[in-house]
Amino acid sequence: MNARPNRFNRTNPMNRRTLLTGLVAGTAVVLSACSENDELADQAGSDQGYVSGSGVVSQVAKDKRGEPLELNFETLDGKPMSLAELRPTPVVINLWYAACPPCRKEAPALKSLAEEFGDEVQFLGVNVRDQEAAANAFVSNYQIPYANMLDTNGDMVALLSGVLPPQATPSTVVLDAKGRVAARVVGEVDESTLKGLIEDVQAE
Repeated sequence: MNARPNRFNRTNPMNRRTLLTGLVAGTAVVLSACSENDELADQAGSDQGYVSGSGVVSQVAKDKRGEPLELNFETLDGKPMSLAELRPTPVVINLWYAACPPCRKEAPALKSLAEEFGDEVQFLGVNVRDQEAAANAFVSNYQIPYANMLDTNGDMVALLSGVLPPQATPSTVVLDAKGRVAARVVGEVDESTLKGLIEDVQAE
């Protein structure tokens, strides 16, 4: 992968209206009803071995992006897929696991945006730790409408190793229409932030 961490430029919060609202200040996203009483979600912000609440946002200039990401994989429901077949649609890749509190907190935002953008943007969830039963339970509980995969062999994590720091869960990566890394959020993603990143890619 040609993209390197030093190619990422942290978004200037003074130059964006609502893109970094809450993230730079370190405030938590507002929970939807399905996770308001989630005890694991309430643990977000504590030190439990995951990236929690930091929401560090970076974007890559078009002329600094690496090659398109390539990976063949199988979804939770057994369907073969590839990143290549998702092009030329922008793709949002979200790394998560079921017992991760910030993953639970951001799930409603990801669901909402996936439904809002519809076919204009492809979302892909990547479970980095669980067995199939736990992953399916999470998807069912939060009514996740997009495809998810089990990264049992660490193939997706390896593919993103030049983009994301080790053990960065949750993390979200936005690919442009050519399949190149355009932006990343390390930590819990805010709905308005991710929407802004997606819209930036769509406007290119």
